[in-house]
Amino acid sequence: MHRKHILLAALILCLAVPVQARAKSSLPVFTDLAERAGRAVVNISTVKVVEQQKNPLIRQAPIPEGHPFREFFDQFDKFFGQQPNRPHKERSLGSGFIITPDGYIVTNNHVIQDADKVTIRLREGGPTHEAKIIGRDPETDLALIKIDVDQDLPVLEFGDSDDAKVGEWVVAIGNPFGLGHTVTAGIISAKGRIIGAGPFDNFIQTDASINPGNSGGPLIDMDGKVIGINTAIIPSGEGLGFAIPSSGAKAIIEQLKSGKTIQRGWLGVSIRGLSETDAKALGMKEPAGALVASVFEGDPADQAGVKQGDVIIAVNGKDVADNAELLRKIATLKPGDKARLTIWRGGRKLTRTVTLGERTTASAAQARPGKPQTASVMGMQVRPVANRQEAKALGLKKAEGLVIVDIDPSSTASEEGLRQGDVIMQANQKPVNSASELESIVKGSKSRGAVMFLLKRQGQNIFIALPIDK
Repeated sequence: MHRKHILLAALILCLAVPVQARAKSSLPVFTDLAERAGRAVVNISTVKVVEQQKNPLIRQAPIPEGHPFREFFDQFDKFFGQQPNRPHKERSLGSGFIITPDGYIVTNNHVIQDADKVTIRLREGGPTHEAKIIGRDPETDLALIKIDVDQDLPVLEFGDSDDAKVGEWVVAIGNPFGLGHTVTAGIISAKGRIIGAGPFDNFIQTDASINPGNSGGPLIDMDGKVIGINTAIIPSGEGLGFAIPSSGAKAIIEQLKSGKTIQRGWLGVSIRGLSETDAKALGMKEPAGALVASVFEGDPADQAGVKQGDVIIAVNGKDVADNAELLRKIATLKPGDKARLTIWRGGRKLTRTVTLGERTTASAAQARPGKPQTASVMGMQVRPVANRQEAKALGLKKAEGLVIVDIDPSSTASEEGLRQGDVIMQANQKPVNSASELESIVKGSKSRGAVMFLLKRQGQNIFIALPIDK
């Protein structure tokens, strides 16, 4: 009996070992990838000469003779005040990766911006080379630099970030905190992140450890291809690193390499996103696309017949999720290209073909939307009715009044039956067309203790009085 137990235990052990081996072998191994890819990752150090700030303690006017502190300040000037303002050097560190055997290197614009000298170290303990700045694109935070070498250098190739999926393994290589060649691994946590870094935010988020000094280094997939350029972190968060997708970076790098000025397409409109209430008001099934807030007279969109209140839902047959995606899609096209826009107008789809102009700093500033005229009043978030198209959808003859875009469910307004999509036409028998007008009326009605609202709801007039907390 004892012998049978021994044989059974041995059999179980034999069965268990392959299971453990399989579990162990399923984990990724990064040794070969780190060695191969790491050869093309470089350390970047920069020097910038800046003027010394004037010492705020230095006197701007002389102390008169006989002043009780004259002797003290004379001694102070002797040791501090009379020193000339000498320039000093500021140094910074970053990363980059080689893309051609003859020494072209990709990095972030913010790594080399305003630098008077850029030095490249090929590997830890390896030789250094002074680099020349070939081109920069501040709007996407990309830069291309070059070193002159007498041998072919190892390179990294771009992959397709569009094919990368959330949950896939990735490796980041760089020089965090100036510690030299460092490899970290993680997964793609999210795609299409907007963090407010620039007009074309579309970052890959990863939990592979990224720190100051990693900027400009590559984010690599398991095939050894660069799918992102490590760019940003959130200092207060852990496991939150962001990389510029390779799909958008490749074309920009090619333009910089050929010595061309970066050119981007321009529609000539200002746009904003859609809320669920907007979509309902416009008869759309979901809030997808970009609402045209204004069309600039004489610009490409105006010439093609795009109108204020249109919703652009696709470009060249590809759906547009929101205003940020529309901006990116148009920016990837060049001036003179034709863009076929699918537009939602009056409850149906239309097509307009636009010959794009060129996006400039001035035109981008013109298109930047101003602060919306919204306010939270008595638990309601309100804004003016945008245009005739929205007015028609809300049952109005023209664009007037304030539409309720959100409402606090615990507010008196909600308890008394006001809803999202209601349009406030009057308050205490006075027309209201701006949030500031409504705020003023409510403030002036505190002595009465209530405000009478005239609402328009699906074409019907409704009066509702709301009490005011004195």
